[in-house]
Amino acid sequence: MATVTLKGNQIHTLGTLPEIGTKAPSFSLTKNDLSPASLDSYKGKKVVLNIFPSVDTGTCAQSVRQFNTEAAELDNTVVLCISKDLPFAQTRFCGAEGISNVEMLSDFKDGNFGTTYGLSFSDGPLAPLHSRSVVVLNEEGNVIYTEQVAETTEEPNYKAALEALMDA
Repeated sequence: MATVTLKGNQIHTLGTLPEIGTKAPSFSLTKNDLSPASLDSYKGKKVVLNIFPSVDTGTCAQSVRQFNTEAAELDNTVVLCISKDLPFAQTRFCGAEGISNVEMLSDFKDGNFGTTYGLSFSDGPLAPLHSRSVVVLNEEGNVIYTEQVAETTEEPNYKAALEALMDA
């Protein structure tokens, strides 16, 4: 279990993020066209998992915009923005914002991604949404960087995540 805060109040997650140097756990999520997406779908690419509670909050929306601009321009890299939002809400957001360089994936069906990656909130007002986190994988699917943002209302460390990508 990890402890983070929401506006200074402690809340907890179900577990901890995967360890650096380990193989990333497989997952099955839903694309905006309602088709399935798995980690195997991105084999051979560097992957940024930008995970957040809901695209309908300012900080979450900013993380999608920021990664859409920065990381999406890197060679052989895909940015996956993951939340429990319905694919319809994700599509609406991307259309309104002109977001086209990241892939939105939803964990709405069973929440298994949040459980497997240990980042679903187990208590507090956001339970069972996902804790704001970034996980970066190399081309072999190994975890090379993780960040679980300590204060949920704050943005992740984009620079550190991008540096991990460039060093991979």
